[in-house]
Amino acid sequence: MIKNKKDGTLIIISGPTSAGKGTICTELVKKHPEIYLSVSMTTRNPRENEIDGTHYIFVNKDEFQSQIEKDNFLEYALVHHGNYYGTPKTIVEQKIAEGIDVIIEIDIQGALQAKEKAKDAIFIFIMPPNMPTLVKRLIKRGTESKDKMIERLKRAYQEINEISTYNYVVVNDELDDAVKKVESILESEKCRVDRIEDVNLGNMEEEIHELLMDF
Repeated sequence: MIKNKKDGTLIIISGPTSAGKGTICTELVKKHPEIYLSVSMTTRNPRENEIDGTHYIFVNKDEFQSQIEKDNFLEYALVHHGNYYGTPKTIVEQKIAEGIDVIIEIDIQGALQAKEKAKDAIFIFIMPPNMPTLVKRLIKRGTESKDKMIERLKRAYQEINEISTYNYVVVNDELDDAVKKVESILESEKCRVDRIEDVNLGNMEEEIHELLMDF
């Protein structure tokens, strides 16, 4: 009998700023509640309406640094405002072992870190359709100054050069189409030969006799 391996699949989704990776992940999990969307750990304070364990796992810096020393992160970073963010390994590994597919939505630097520790993961790069669209999305957000937007766009150009380190690229022009493309990638990954267990021929002769009894 040919059986699919029981372990879940780890999918890491990243891309440049305003490519829409977060929105794609949210829509994907809405359509497929059986997929687990990884929750990051952070040292920043919770914002209004944020729930510990749902939006983020909130810890202090001492606890976060202790987890770093124990090598308990797939990836982590100290961001410009002085807070840590990271993806805890234990929860992800537990879900994978239970046969649950896990999605991690992280930035490109985080994905490159994770690639060193999660070599079996599927890496998907979300691309904007073009740079003018990226600019429009940044302006529409209305959360940053012109100088900050220029800085983000320069970084986006640099990040796009990392595309060759990924397994797949999905252009996020229309959201529904982008989500369907990610769904297709996940489905095709489950059909890969290296995700199939060895064919068990041990009771083949006995099974053949049982099948022929009705003829």
